[in-house]
Amino acid sequence: MRWIFRAVLLLFILTIGLVAMVFMLPGDRIAALASDQISDLTGRDVTMSGDTTVSFYPTLGVSTGAVTIANADWSDQGPMFEAAKLKIAVEPRALWGGAIRITGLEAIGPRVHLEKSADGRVNWELGVDGVAPSGQADGESSAPAESSRLALTLDRALIEDATFIYDDHSTGARTEMTGMQFDLRWPEYEGRATFDATLRPASDDIQISGYHDQVGAFIDGAVSDVSATITLPSGEVAFLGRASADGEVDGQLTAQLDDTNQAMVALGQPPADLPDGFGSAIDASTQVTFTNDQRLSLRDLVMDLGGNSITGEADVELAGQIPVLTARLEAGNLDLSALNGGESGAGEAEATTETAGWSKDPIDASALGMLNGEMVLKADSIDLGALKIGSAKTKLELDRSRLVFRLRNVEAYDAVIKGRFVMNNRSGLSVGGALNIEGMDMEAFLKDAADIDKFSGTADATLEFLGVGETQHDIMNSLSGEGSIQTGRGVIAGFDLDRLMRSGDITGGTTIFDTMGASFVIKDGNLFNDDLRMELPLAKADGEGVIGIGTRNLNYVFTPKLLEGETSRGLAIPVRIKGSWDDPSIQPDLGKAIELNLAAEREELENQAEAELRRTVEEELGVELEEGQDLEDAVRDAVEDEALDGLRSLFE
Repeated sequence: MRWIFRAVLLLFILTIGLVAMVFMLPGDRIAALASDQISDLTGRDVTMSGDTTVSFYPTLGVSTGAVTIANADWSDQGPMFEAAKLKIAVEPRALWGGAIRITGLEAIGPRVHLEKSADGRVNWELGVDGVAPSGQADGESSAPAESSRLALTLDRALIEDATFIYDDHSTGARTEMTGMQFDLRWPEYEGRATFDATLRPASDDIQISGYHDQVGAFIDGAVSDVSATITLPSGEVAFLGRASADGEVDGQLTAQLDDTNQAMVALGQPPADLPDGFGSAIDASTQVTFTNDQRLSLRDLVMDLGGNSITGEADVELAGQIPVLTARLEAGNLDLSALNGGESGAGEAEATTETAGWSKDPIDASALGMLNGEMVLKADSIDLGALKIGSAKTKLELDRSRLVFRLRNVEAYDAVIKGRFVMNNRSGLSVGGALNIEGMDMEAFLKDAADIDKFSGTADATLEFLGVGETQHDIMNSLSGEGSIQTGRGVIAGFDLDRLMRSGDITGGTTIFDTMGASFVIKDGNLFNDDLRMELPLAKADGEGVIGIGTRNLNYVFTPKLLEGETSRGLAIPVRIKGSWDDPSIQPDLGKAIELNLAAEREELENQAEAELRRTVEEELGVELEEGQDLEDAVRDAVEDEALDGLRSLFE
């Protein structure tokens, strides 16, 4: 047993010796070696100041005072990284000198300052052997870049209470976050790194977790697998795919947000104020590709925007000042009623009195300047709130705050509509368009558009219009344009034309007509018409007047006239339609009726009176009127002759 005792004694002596060696190892040596290695890693000067102490359990390491990592040489904003305290864990072989293999980092209260210069350089591009900052070849050496392989693994890297600052000097924008937490585990250089982070861009915490495979190969420039999940107060965004160190990404992106505005606020951004069905909630997935030339491609896109389901593909160029979008999308039943304040028709969504009129709230058209590009959209139906559209093939073209909405083939109210709609916000907001309509159900359209339910028929129409202003009220009161309408057989509700012609009763009933046509001009928000023509079985009708589009009222005279027959002559009874759109007054215009119908009778009576007067003059005065002679002249001549005869008798 003596040899056993000697072996144990020897082991004890070696242990004591090893511990003594560790205690004699100066902390500043470990700190200096660690700072040198980090400097080699980053290509930046690293300084560690303050008291430096060595720890032995549970791992060998060093705790330092203040630590700084220098910024890029073009920056004047101070260090890129600084911390009040830093703990570094190393492998035990550091006891014997040489390179230190860092296995753990813990930073307390660090401050990370990232910057982008006005000319596009970034301060987080860290130089390695043979490579200058910003990826440019070192001018003093033409040797190819060597591998940036690091003598580094991290059983754990822990960052607590960090401050993150990002300055974009090209735009002047600054982002700052405080109270950040970060936990990284990277036990093998060529293996997987896992991470968990807590960010607080605003008042709510945002969690980020995931992994990155083959980290060493990724650092050396290879493409590797990546997974990341961002958990927000209202949902989460996740990515699973591949990425490279130069910014290229390819994989599956999913997003599920119950409240987009809440997510935007949590990210420190102003709320987007998106209406229901238009992104206020998002459930989406797509195959996403991002290249280092700032091109974003979305394929197999499936989106549910709070009830609106859309599929398709899109490409976005992000290199310019304004993103350029190209998209082809398809939708089922697209509900955009929230864009017009809800599902109610115009007569309900807007005030129904003449005094209230259109909304005077400013229209925010700034979104027109956020994108350029074009989008083709096919939909089974589109609900605009006031208006309902069936199958639609449309194209949107957006260029420098000018939107052109082209209607290639749109079905609405049994009609086929083609034309364009334009919104231009380059120098103040203007709205215009040109439409060609074939076979529209006027009853359904007028009910939805203006809450008018007294007219039915099928119409063909043309329309050109332009309005300018910052509110609905201003636009509607500035409208100008022209157009025409032609209908076939139809019905006017509210009065019976036959009853009107027979008895003058305007109350109740309906009027059936065979055809109707009219043209019109629009000026200063008023529609003027003077050539309305309606054909009925036993009558015809003309119309003229003004429809106030801006004031939402009308003053129109509709004049039906019975057709002349063998036993009757034409009788005209004008009807004046006046008042607000939703409750107009319909009354016969008696003054105009007398003017139109009694003109012949008045002329006949005047002729009879003149004949009777001529007869009386001839009999009483003995004056014989010559053909065509004026009665007044004849009487004056007779009186003068009688007076002359009287004077002559005085001298005889």
